Amino acid sequence: MNLSPKYFAKILLFGEYGVIRDAMALSIPYTSYSGVLRLPDGEASFEQRESNASLDRFTAYLEELSALGTLAANLDLRALRADLDRGLYFDSSIPQGYGVGSSGAMVAALYARYARNPLPLDEANEPEKLMALKAEMAQMECYFHGKSSGMDPTICYLQLPLLVRSSEDLGTVSMPSLPTDGRGGIFLLNSGSPGETQPMVQIFMDKLKEEGFRRLMTDQFKKYNDACVSAFLDGKTDVLLRELKKLSGLVLENFGPMIPNDYHNLWQKGIDTNAYYLKLCGSGGGGYILGFAPDLEHAKAELDPHRMDVVLRF
Repeated sequence: MNLSPKYFAKILLFGEYGVIRDAMALSIPYTSYSGVLRLPDGEASFEQRESNASLDRFTAYLEELSALGTLAANLDLRALRADLDRGLYFDSSIPQGYGVGSSGAMVAALYARYARNPLPLDEANEPEKLMALKAEMAQMECYFHGKSSGMDPTICYLQLPLLVRSSEDLGTVSMPSLPTDGRGGIFLLNSGSPGETQPMVQIFMDKLKEEGFRRLMTDQFKKYNDACVSAFLDGKTDVLLRELKKLSGLVLENFGPMIPNDYHNLWQKGIDTNAYYLKLCGSGGGGYILGFAPDLEHAKAELDPHRMDVVLRF
């Protein structure tokens, strides 16, 4: 029995870590994976019981915040607790630790089911309401990552591309008109092992204590990242790839711990050959790696034997 709509995964195309330093961020739904809240039909399976136990721990966190009077979202925690007692679980195909929003989709589903006054989707273009939703979801998702911008669960809830122009400027955005049969495109590489968000974010926050790294994030990362966002939304793929090469090189040089060891040479190969450019998908440390290529078939040959999952073409 389904208790929520299906919530899709997401891909943060641009803005990983930079969004913390007021860079632009662009996230899109990724419909290859999804999750839904359910009650078991008959006796619960091992996986369903595991999910139920995980939701139980998350609910205890929300109940603690509520008892302290600090829970931002107005949730019906009694109803949530009652459904947990009936075996509530999150039936999800979204891989955990791969940077595609497994916790974001779960938070979105819980909010949609148990918020007393959930934000209507037709009001998602009102900036103040959207910022309030993002703040509520950020607090909820902090349970999983220690620190959350709230962007992942917000896009999972809205199921629309989301653009962050600054910390105070957030809104839905239209995707550019791209040819579905284009030679170039965006793809995912599976590193083969999940990453953990919290340690990666801690490494980044520690690096921000260095003046040189803070300056790099402000002067270079933000410049290349924001240029990529603008070029993508304008459909200027030649400009996008030019700026991506700079961004990819900057990330390789300065975000080494976030890139799985086996992928450093592959990352550099793309920059040297111009066959593809790699970047982090989420916080890194494992999971998926995001790639952009002017010619997907050429990139596929260069990346062999790594499997490429095409997200969209241009």
